[in-house]
Parts: sequence; C-alpha cells; structure tokens
Amino acid sequence: MDDNRKRILKLRQIADSDRGTALRARESWHMFTIMAEFIESTERLSSVHPAVTIFGSARMKPDNAYYQMCVDVSRRLSDAGFAVISGGGSGIMEAANKGAFEGLSASIGLNIELPHEQKSNAWQNVTLTFRHFFARKVAFVKYADAYVIFPGGFGTMDELSEVLTLIQTGKSRHIPVILVGTSFWRGLLDWIKAQMVDNGMIAESDLNLVQLIDEPSNIVDAIFAFYEAHDLEPSEEERQRMLYL
Repeated sequence: MDDNRKRILKLRQIADSDRGTALRARESWHMFTIMAEFIESTERLSSVHPAVTIFGSARMKPDNAYYQMCVDVSRRLSDAGFAVISGGGSGIMEAANKGAFEGLSASIGLNIELPHEQKSNAWQNVTLTFRHFFARKVAFVKYADAYVIFPGGFGTMDELSEVLTLIQTGKSRHIPVILVGTSFWRGLLDWIKAQMVDNGMIAESDLNLVQLIDEPSNIVDAIFAFYEAHDLEPSEEERQRMLYL
C-alpha cells in the first residue's frame, strides 16, 4: 500500500515548475471569467419579475406538437405578464422565446457555448451567452417564479433534477414545477414512486413538488392558482437563501 501511495504522489507532481506555475495562474485568472458571468446575469436579470423558466429538448422541429404547444404556452404567459426565460437555442427553447416575443412581456435567452447543437434563436429581447453551465443554471433558477418543463433529453433531465433538489432541500423557494406531456413523463413519475418513494429514498410528499399538465390554458391557470395562495414576491428569508444556490 505504501508503494502505491508513493506512486500516486509522483503522478501528482509537476516536474516543470514554470509550467506548474503557469497552470495555476491560468486557473486562478479563469475564476474572473466565472465571476463576470454571474455579475452580468445579475445586472441584466435582477429586474425581471415575474418570470417563468421553460426547459425542453433542443431537437424538436417547428412541426412537432410539443413545439407548437410551447409557443402557445409562452404566448399565454407573456400576455399574462410573465417574462419567459429559455436556453436561447433551438427546439423548445426557440418555441418558448418565439411565443414570448410575440406576447406582451420579455423573451429572455440564456445561451450556452457548445461544440455542437446550440445556436441562438432570433426571438429574444434579452440575450446572455454563458461559457459555464453552472453559472447559466443559477440564472435559470434564481430569476424564475415557475418552471414549465417539456419533453427533452439529458439536459432537460439535469435541469429538472437540479430544480427539484433545490426545492426539496430548501436551497430554493417552493415554486410551481409543471411537467408538460403525460405520455412522456408518466413512466418516469411511476418509476420515482415505485423505486425512490417505496424504497425510502425520498418522501411521498416530494411527489407533490411537480404537477403533470397538458392543456396550455391549465398551465397558466395552475401558476396563477399557486400564487393566489402564496406571495409572488420572495420573502427576505427566501432572498437570503437564494444567495447561496
């Protein structure tokens, strides 16, 4: 075991001290680019309120039923006074921005630089571009008063899990999380019940953190119904918690 430990230490050593210093300096300066993204998103989005963040697949085409439904939902939300925040790319993100852009409230795109797939759509009143996923994810959460989540892939699942974890643990305030597409999401919810709840990994009450709704008008009504029973404006305690996302 001692020999193995010695070999691990040797692997961690950088023989060229100048190269090691340069690498450390580059990592340190890189922190300023991360800070810049947080600062810009705060300056550009802190006055956006109320707002709904919409997640979903980047791969859906305009002739897809979920794309068309998302345009409808976003337009209804925009006309009802909610700014709409999306990932700024194609598919459901484009549909969300398009519907909001055609409505009365702001259409916001939080774009991400990727080696492939992400291309900014043209339906944005406010555009931000991120290099770091985690800074972008904080912006999605910090400025949302509800989440509407359409079918999607790994990115959508990641965002859904993040949102539910933050609400469940109390790191974020409790706001509506609406899943759109019964045929898409029902199997996942049944699995969560059968595996996570029944094996004691989450509480049964955690299932109440999400709503499954298909009708666009009912999605808007559900958000309004939630805020008829809760303050739209975050409390001071909630504001303080959101500082530590």
